[in-house]
Amino acid sequence: MKTLFTIALAFIFGLSGSNLLAQEASREKIEREVKEKLREALENLNEAVELEQLTAEEAAVQKEIIAKDFARQLEIRIDSINDRANEIEHQHHKKTKIYEREWFKRSDLLIAVGFNNAISENTSLDNSPYKFGGSRFFELGWVYKRKLSKTPNALSLKYGFSFQFNGLKPSENLYFVQDGDQTYLDVFPLDLRKSKLTITNLVAPVHLEIGSSTSRFKLGLGGYGGFNIGTRQKLKYTRDGERVKDKIKKSYNASNLVYGLSAYCAFGDTAVYVKYDLNPLFKNQAVEQRNVSLGLRFDMY
Repeated sequence: MKTLFTIALAFIFGLSGSNLLAQEASREKIEREVKEKLREALENLNEAVELEQLTAEEAAVQKEIIAKDFARQLEIRIDSINDRANEIEHQHHKKTKIYEREWFKRSDLLIAVGFNNAISENTSLDNSPYKFGGSRFFELGWVYKRKLSKTPNALSLKYGFSFQFNGLKPSENLYFVQDGDQTYLDVFPLDLRKSKLTITNLVAPVHLEIGSSTSRFKLGLGGYGGFNIGTRQKLKYTRDGERVKDKIKKSYNASNLVYGLSAYCAFGDTAVYVKYDLNPLFKNQAVEQRNVSLGLRFDMY
């Protein structure tokens, strides 16, 4: 990295040196052109005096006027070159400031939403006991983006914190039961209108983002780690003609530590987002389940 930075500096200073040399060459060329025209004008006046078309006094007056006029032309043309050089330097300084600002960091509001489910060795998404459309996730957080190089096409590191709300809706009138250190699905004795388990995690996502600052397409690869901060089951059913809504808050043996892999493919501020828990959904179970999510992610700058 130090070698690349040194080469970059040498290249920048080389360009600056080339610009200075070009400007100096332009000044010298203009001076030569003006001096040559001034010499020709003075020679014409001297020739006019020899031919007695002008007196020596008249020629002297004309020479003074011409000398002042050529000096003014030279000053105007040199000032034009200096103005152009200053504009180039200003644009270079402006771009450098932009890269320096991006080099440090920017912050984004992270919002993600989509479908949620769980898979195990014995089941897949095709025969999952959870409703595919009804099981959803929501994520809300704050992330920082830091470029890993001052070049505009460099990699970036995105990191921060977020709250993950992973919901699972069992199908076929099933609900979650915690019996000691075991958690399983059982048939509810009444007709359920709704059964949903929500596991809330606080995690620190970290992604390596690939994509230039000038391109709207970006790819992020990374993961997350954190811990469970709450588990709750919501049941809605009818009993004796009355609608009942239960909110049961207990551990359900959900894993305390949460960690997994995640990736996103973004165009602009919107990305297709996928995440997969490496930790089991419920700890110490005979059959381990792992949470998987697919949806959209919005990084709002």
